[in-house]
Amino acid sequence: MKMTGLIIAVSLVGVLCAAEVDPAWKAEIERHRAERLERLRTEDGWLTLAGLFWLAPGDNSLGGAPDDAVRLEGAPPHAAVLHLAGETVTLRAAAGLTLDGEPVTEHVLKDDAEEGGPDEPRLGRLRFQIIRRGERFGVRVKDPEHPRRLAFPGLEYFALDPTYRVTDAKLEPYEQPQEIALSNVVGTIEKMLVPGSVVFTLAGHRFTLLPLVTKPDDTNLWFIFKDETSGKESYGFRYLYAERTGNAVALDFNRAYNPPCAFSPYATCPLPPRENKMNTRIEAGERAYHSSEH
Repeated sequence: MKMTGLIIAVSLVGVLCAAEVDPAWKAEIERHRAERLERLRTEDGWLTLAGLFWLAPGDNSLGGAPDDAVRLEGAPPHAAVLHLAGETVTLRAAAGLTLDGEPVTEHVLKDDAEEGGPDEPRLGRLRFQIIRRGERFGVRVKDPEHPRRLAFPGLEYFALDPTYRVTDAKLEPYEQPQEIALSNVVGTIEKMLVPGSVVFTLAGHRFTLLPLVTKPDDTNLWFIFKDETSGKESYGFRYLYAERTGNAVALDFNRAYNPPCAFSPYATCPLPPRENKMNTRIEAGERAYHSSEH
């Protein structure tokens, strides 16, 4: 009889927890996740990354030959040269390359840190772009027919849990946004802006996270964080976006997602600041992605 009572009590707890999930909120999370999956699977998404090559000063050959500095599998040998001089990368190409749908033989390429960049020349189905990380310039190669994209099984998530939906977080702003230097997975340093610290309570414990912004008045806050599931049930760190209204911030960890480097070794994800290590388990959002290739 006691065991039966316990089973009933546990069942009631489950029913009550399920009843607490707002249908509109659940539908919004499901829509958000569907859009996330669709973006990953596009012909220009992170699953298409097929190579990352760092340029040396001077000429860097590009093509399908074993001695090409930028190796494009299946491309003609020595199809082009990328010339790095200071902060300028110039493409000099033989026939077969296009840019914005037009044949190109010589062009100064915009990198991904420049306004309007990056340029993305194409050679057959392959495309490439110049990325800048710190003082280094690299070539990121994309292949829409990469096996990683074609065989992508989808995303896995922790169970939807309103416990991890924090609606009363507060931004404690600095007098002026501060610039911090973050390392990324390829070992270079990226400078980012922090407008203040975000303070909140989760499961009775107080936490502080540093948000990142692209400009001082940005209301879209970006968090890079680790928790006690990181490197286990979840990837080594995760990302989360949140909007602020004034200094009020709503954090929903059910929206936490894996960085691009969880899916490809050719991404250059920034790492979390040391202040963003949470000494608790965040059993919400995306779980770790496992692939035979990565």
